[in-house]
Parts: sequence; C-alpha cells; structure tokens
Amino acid sequence: MQEQILILDFGSQFTQLIARRLREMNVYCEIHPFNKIPEITPQIKGVILSGSPHSVRQDKPLNPDLSNIKGKLPLLGICYGAQLLAHFYGGEVGMSNSREYGRANLNFVDNENPLFKGVSTNSQVWMSHGDTIVKIPSHYKVISSTHDVKIAGYAIEGEQSWGIQFHPEVYHSTEGSKLLENFVKGVCGCKGSWTSASFIDLTVKELKEKLGNDKVVLGLSGGVDSSVAAVLLHKAIGANLHCIFVDNGLLRKNEFESVLDSYKHMGLNVKGVNAKQRFYDALKGLTDPEAKRKAIGKVFVDVFDDESKLISDAKWLGQGTIYPDVIESLSVNGPSATIKSHHNVGGLPDYMKLKVVEPLRSLFKDEVRRVGTALGIDASLIGRHPFPGPGLAIRILGDITAQKVELLQQADSIFIENLKSAGLYDKVWQAGVILLPIQSVGVMGDERTYEQVVALRAVSSTDGMTADWCHLPYEFLAKVSNEIINKVKGVNRVVYDISSKPPATIEWE
Repeated sequence: MQEQILILDFGSQFTQLIARRLREMNVYCEIHPFNKIPEITPQIKGVILSGSPHSVRQDKPLNPDLSNIKGKLPLLGICYGAQLLAHFYGGEVGMSNSREYGRANLNFVDNENPLFKGVSTNSQVWMSHGDTIVKIPSHYKVISSTHDVKIAGYAIEGEQSWGIQFHPEVYHSTEGSKLLENFVKGVCGCKGSWTSASFIDLTVKELKEKLGNDKVVLGLSGGVDSSVAAVLLHKAIGANLHCIFVDNGLLRKNEFESVLDSYKHMGLNVKGVNAKQRFYDALKGLTDPEAKRKAIGKVFVDVFDDESKLISDAKWLGQGTIYPDVIESLSVNGPSATIKSHHNVGGLPDYMKLKVVEPLRSLFKDEVRRVGTALGIDASLIGRHPFPGPGLAIRILGDITAQKVELLQQADSIFIENLKSAGLYDKVWQAGVILLPIQSVGVMGDERTYEQVVALRAVSSTDGMTADWCHLPYEFLAKVSNEIINKVKGVNRVVYDISSKPPATIEWE
C-alpha cells in the first residue's frame, strides 16, 4: 500500500510546489480540488490545505467539509488554509494593517512544537497575503510570529492540526523544507520510500493486475513520456503491447525515420503509420490554437481507432500522460481556470471502445526521467527535450500548410543541432523555433526582401510548471540567426524570446 499525503488545492500559484517539495523527500502526494475531496483511505497519512487568491471573508468563501479530516488526521493549513482553520472554527480573520508580501523573518519560534523542531529563530519565510489572522480560538496556541504578523503559525491543542500564514514550499522560505519534513515524516510518519525503483515495482504489479492478458495499443511519439510508458507496459504485459508511431506531418526534420530506428534495440513492437495528409486536411484553414489542438487530437484518435481495429481484441489505449498535463487540462488546482487542453487528456469518444491506461499520470517530468533511467532506457532518449503533442502545429502561428512546416523544420533543425554542437542542449529544458504570422522588410544582396520572421525559444525548468528563458551566449545566437537566414529560404529575420513562465507559457500557442 503506497502511503501518501493529500493536498487540497484552493487555487494557489504555489500548490504544485508543495507537491514538488514532498516528492523531493520521496513522499508520494496527490493534489485534489478543495471541493472534490477523495475518499479518505488508510494510505492517506496526512492532509495539507493550500493557499489561495481568495479570501475567507468573501461572500461565498471556499469552505469544504473537513469533518472526515480535522481532528482525525494530521492537518496543515498554509496561508488561506491556516485562515480557514481559524476563521470557520471560532477565530477571526481581517484585513492586515500592513499587507505582508515577500520576505519576512520569524522572531518567535516554539521549537518544542513538533512542526517547528529544528527551525531557527529569525528564519526567513515568504509571505503572500492581504488578510491576516487577528484572533484564534482559545484552544489554539501561537507557535511562531514575525515582526508584523503575531499569529504566523499556530497549533490546535488536542489535535494534530496546524496553520501557518507563510509559504514553506517556496525557495525563499529558507527552512521551509525542514518544516514540511517535520510534518510529513515527523508527524504523519511517512517513511519516504517512494523512489523510482519502488514506483516501477508497484506500477508494473498494478498494470499486470489491471490488464491481465489484454492487448494494449500505445502511441509512441519519440519523446521521454511515451517511451517510458511503453517500457513500463512492456515489462508488465510483454508482447501484448502494440506500439504505433504516427507521422502527423508535424514532427521535427527526419524525426519519423530516426525515432523508428531508435526503438529497434528496445525490444518494443512498433509500427510506423504515415498519416500526414489526414492531419493537414483536418488543419486546413484553422488558425485558433485550441481549434488546432482539438483537430489534431481528433485525427490522432481516428488513426488509433483505425489501427487498433487491425489488432484483434485490443482493449486498451496506452498514453504517456504526465501530471502537469492533468493539472493544466483538468483544473486540478481548485477554482483556477484551465490553461490549455492536451490532446492526450480527457478521455476518448464513445465510438472508440478502448479503455485508457496512463502509467505516468502521477509523475512530474523530472520524475519520468528518473524512472526511465532506472528502467535502463538510453540516456540520449531520456535527455530529449519535451516536444508538444500537437507538434509544430502550435509553433506555426496561424494556419498550417506543408510549406510552412518544411520551412520551420529546417530552421528548427539548425537551432537544435547548434545547441548540441555547442554543448548547450543538455543545459536547456526545452527549445524550438516559432514561425510568426508576419513578414518583415530585409535586404539580401542588393535586393529588398519581404519575408518570414522566426522566433527562437529556449527555457530552463525542472518540471515545466514554471520556466525561465535561457541566457544563451550572444555569439551563439548570432551564429544560429546567420545560419537560419542564409540557409532557410523565405526567412529574413530571427528574434529571441526572453519571456518566462509565468506570465508567458513555454509554447506560443
């Protein structure tokens, strides 16, 4: 039985960071919306309430029924979570006289309390709230304060329940990880045994039980996620796994042939399917990013439906869905808005009779890489940059044509090959070229030109939830720009994207 911590999300921008910190301690956790609390099973060892952009004082506050949790399981409220546990249980929350955002220091810490064991007085913490707790119930005890916030942390006597008004999950809270470790390991008693090896053993066992002798069709993309998912499924069901690699006409230059070749030595049963024209036909005239994603998703489903019918008795569709896909597509983070749809999230149409199996659904990208390494997958494949499911369609702003795809493939190939030859590829999380829907004036030879503009994009990240633009050397960027303009007919201007996520996303669409 896999022990876990349940994180109830109220829409905070930091919720995924709570999960990241716990998983760094080898403690498994899951994020669920505050209004969709799952069944409290014996493997749930504790619960964390996240922060929120909302206020407990608003007309319709976010106030879930915690009767099966509070007083029965270890409970930690962070920021909004702390205010909720105070305000709705006999305390009072009001507007802060001095809105506290950013760094602060604890000037009082109760080290006798298990939550703050080993946490230093004067420890730096990160505040991000406009409301503040002005009064706590009589059976609540203050266990930490800052200069401006007297009730920075409290314990509920007679329960294993705590609230803190700062964010221990962010980097700026210098001993935040210690506090979280005190909670999940010290209080909740989690052993921290969730490793790549244990994940593989448990997942293969569960897949064997779930799939039995059924056949699974899996779409390979050449990327890390689908490759790791394929190897896990292959360990569980062997020859009953049938892999399909679809050429959607939106892959990188020569990728269809090179990816098929790379799978030969992995022992996987892989079939290549050329479906370029079907995708181009479906995309014709579409310019809206969501419309393009949905059109591509539909054709993928149609292709897999056709191919699965050629495999007698196929019962399942395997997918390389990972946790950020789920979070961004299904608004797992409470009341926040969906950012974008993913073609491999959200189920299948009624006419397609395959059930879905997603062995990586609970993992962040860096965790997928570690699992892949533990499975013995070649380092060159594990180290590949993420590539979007819709491929180059969302790196071509506007409508899609075969000519635009070919132009972008050439520019993209020059950028990626230069990253590799300069020793920069492994220092970048994700890189690509975007074809912009504009033309600019230029001069080539003695003639005036009016041609396409492309943007280079390179970011650093650990899991794709946040990302910073890479500070690539000017000399490198100059070389890439010069090569693209000289070798790719139709491009006369190259720009570099220096936006971070948030507020921008990694892809432009």
